[in-house]
Amino acid sequence: MHADNPRHQVPAADALGHAVVKRRPPYIYSADEIARLLRAAAALRPVGSIRPTMYVTLFGLLTATGMRIAEALALQIDDVTADGLVVRQTKFQKSRLLPLHATARLALDRYLVARRSLTTTDRALFVSVAGRSLPYNTVRRIFLQLLDSTNLRGAYAGRDPRIHDLRHTFAVRSLEACRHDRAAVAHHIVALSTYLGHAHVTDTYWYLQATPTLMGQIAEAGEALLIGGAA
Repeated sequence: MHADNPRHQVPAADALGHAVVKRRPPYIYSADEIARLLRAAAALRPVGSIRPTMYVTLFGLLTATGMRIAEALALQIDDVTADGLVVRQTKFQKSRLLPLHATARLALDRYLVARRSLTTTDRALFVSVAGRSLPYNTVRRIFLQLLDSTNLRGAYAGRDPRIHDLRHTFAVRSLEACRHDRAAVAHHIVALSTYLGHAHVTDTYWYLQATPTLMGQIAEAGEALLIGGAA
């Protein structure tokens, strides 16, 4: 507004107080970038082992559900039910059920065939070639390797996209696909907050980020409101 008319004042940066936590803007993955990451995961070695399938399923599930990586690594085989995934004792000490899209369930069922063929007493859903639960540091190391092979290292203003940004991407893309009226968005945000396992809907807002698609939708809604008001 100031650029349009110098009489408009630009508020000071601390006009509304200081933020307690400085939010790092998330990296919102494109569909093509996610596809490239999954293809790179499918090419991991050893060929023919459970490792490529496991990482494709893990990162694909994070993309399709917006789960926290810690929640995914804590899943047990018995947490896969006919109704979806049971995520137990999460960040806020609550459990929740995650219904899965048919395509996500199909991919998970294919992985379960390979997972159940392993001879191990560990009941973790995601395991290493040796049949042991995966530590986060191992997953992060593999993720960085996938970023290298897909030319995504430093893709965000010189910084590496994070695994956690898949959760942000899920929240943003689901909102983009929501019907664009006030009632639909209000219901969607409540459902999204529940699905992500948040204690308060304001926690869900933290995960949202402006994208060209969302800004275009907001502009269209603003224009429709202005035209409607003028009429």
